Amino acid sequence: MDTAPRFDSTSDVARRLADTGYIADDTIAGVVYLGDRLGKPILVEGPAGTGKTELAKSVAAMTGTRLIRLQCYEGLDEAKALYEWDYRKQLLRLQARNADGSTVGDDDLFDESFLLTRPLLEAIRATDPVVLLIDEVDRLDVETEALLLEVLSDYQVSIPELGTVKATQVPMVFLTSNSSRELSEALKRRCLFLFLDYPTVEREREIVLSRVPEISDLLATQLARVVRSLRAMDLKKRPSVSETLDWARTLLLLGADEIDADLVRETSHVLLKYQADITTAAASLGEITR
Repeated sequence: MDTAPRFDSTSDVARRLADTGYIADDTIAGVVYLGDRLGKPILVEGPAGTGKTELAKSVAAMTGTRLIRLQCYEGLDEAKALYEWDYRKQLLRLQARNADGSTVGDDDLFDESFLLTRPLLEAIRATDPVVLLIDEVDRLDVETEALLLEVLSDYQVSIPELGTVKATQVPMVFLTSNSSRELSEALKRRCLFLFLDYPTVEREREIVLSRVPEISDLLATQLARVVRSLRAMDLKKRPSVSETLDWARTLLLLGADEIDADLVRETSHVLLKYQADITTAAASLGEITR
């Protein structure tokens, strides 16, 4: 199960991510590089809206590989994550065989034609390089989390009726978590760890300039400073990076040259999604727009 390295160096990762519009610092680029070279999954934790999912998407884009995504949620089970059998087609086969008097064995009902492949098995069986994104893994039940262990340990899946399916190439795996619950030690041991916090003012400015190239340096700098000040407040929901980008596009549409208190007040609904947060921010507009 040999897989050719995708990256030459940490700087190669940072440069190629930047080409997709994802601005990575040395830590991010370093973990991605090691994840590729060591063949280990990367567990990315941090607040919602800090670019965890976007990192996996950007790695897939910059390497020209297919992205396979498993969106986790409470109640997700093996049938939706790994595989299930097409019982409707099996029943039709059974009825057809009974009608003509033929006997039906397991080989007739449990072969490839009845197998419905879900994201985890799809990634294992892929013959082309893939990036597997297991998004919001902390939303899984503890029992379902255990399903990931065999996949992430040996890159294989056991199907009782067919045997063990082993990967022919190691997919690059990203797991994201908003830390809504503690993940098991067994899962964490199998992963490299990356914590993504909200970006610094300088990095957020770079992100804005990369994703919204029409914006001026001055406006991008002011915007990043205002967002940083808002995140320092006691808010129910702090602005995400994607909301920062939405605000940048909003200011462009309004023809803004610079940011003042009135402009923030008029457009705060783009950044803040609770009235209580808007009210909290409004009380300090003069301070955060200096």
